[in-house]
Amino acid sequence: MVDSATGSRVEARVGENGRDAAFLTIVSGLPRSGTSMMMRMLKEGGLPVFADGIREADTDNPRGYFEFEPAKKTKEDASWLEDSAGKAVKMVYKLLYDLPGNHQYRVLFMRRRTAEVLASQKKMLQRQGMKSDVPDEIMARIFSKELDAVRKWLADQKNFTVLEVSYNGVIDHPREEAAKINDFLGPLDIDAMCQVVDPAMYRNRENG
Repeated sequence: MVDSATGSRVEARVGENGRDAAFLTIVSGLPRSGTSMMMRMLKEGGLPVFADGIREADTDNPRGYFEFEPAKKTKEDASWLEDSAGKAVKMVYKLLYDLPGNHQYRVLFMRRRTAEVLASQKKMLQRQGMKSDVPDEIMARIFSKELDAVRKWLADQKNFTVLEVSYNGVIDHPREEAAKINDFLGPLDIDAMCQVVDPAMYRNRENG
């Protein structure tokens, strides 16, 4: 198989459903940008996922967070990656820097309107009895700067291939977006993926 980002050949391994299993799929982006929804879409679509259930579903994510604690500690211990090819894991964008260079990764980088992300994060903090003292306009600039930096870094990594996915687009056009993801990752059950998308869960919507 030829890596589309580098043009170099990588070993191809075929997993379940005839899927190329030479890489780990990573769902990344800002918190509250639709990463949990995407993980559920991948699971229902037939891709095995890393999720330990330690962080239980709640009001903010009633269908589950799909988090995996070892992935948060990759910088200290990356041994979980030994059996990761052909599977999917959720990692916040800052953790991508900690991934070792001896594995192949395909990243679904979730994008969502910044105002919606900030509103969702603020409501989550309020429900937890916490609040942020940083004004929204400053947080928006911080997020923009950090996301620009990680995108540039990813573009320079020979073992990463990235597909940016719009959360807003998935909600409005689930089949079209699921088809793009299917083309990027390999055979998935598009119908099952679309069943996951529930517009009623699209809270903190920003019009326009």
